[in-house]
Amino acid sequence: MKTTLARWFDSDVGYSFRTSPVAMVAAAIALICVFCSVFAGWVAPHNPFDLATLELSDARLPPAWSAEGSMKYPLGTDDQGRDILSAVIYGARISLVVGLASVVLSVVVGVAFGLLAGFRGGWIDAVLMRLCDVMLSFPAILVALLIAGVGRALFPNAHESLAFGVLIISISLTGWVQYARTVRGSTLVERNKEYVQAARVTGVSSLRIMRK
Repeated sequence: MKTTLARWFDSDVGYSFRTSPVAMVAAAIALICVFCSVFAGWVAPHNPFDLATLELSDARLPPAWSAEGSMKYPLGTDDQGRDILSAVIYGARISLVVGLASVVLSVVVGVAFGLLAGFRGGWIDAVLMRLCDVMLSFPAILVALLIAGVGRALFPNAHESLAFGVLIISISLTGWVQYARTVRGSTLVERNKEYVQAARVTGVSSLRIMRK
């Protein structure tokens, strides 16, 4: 029995991916970036968060390809003498965590709301779709700033420790709408098909039908 990955490689999308040099190179670069971000502690040449290793005499050094640059700092240093390349690698880890967490949360919320709106219909569908319209009317950055401001006001002492969560929630609040609309459209098509009607007749619960 073929695995999911094997079936994907045998599909039209997998064939297009395997025969496209651009796609292969892009995938390799993406994997390298993910590897470097996950293992930043071993890959990065310096630790930008270790204050004991910072040298103010090395501040504002140009990149290595400049006349005054050094291979010790391939991309140069900032105002405090921190290696920019190491800061980028460590920063990629944060971006990866925030990106993955916000997408997962957006998908979960969007799929749940889309299924509920499409399957139930009526006033539930109307309310959820109007909520989607309201969310689309606000720019994502404005929502993020609003949530950050409210979080800072409500939790002034714990704001720094909650910064990750606030950022993830801010992105998710504007990202779930697209998933909800897509799932709702698919649900509207599927809910009137014969196999769904047969499941209802046999007494299968609505929750189980939506899960399937």
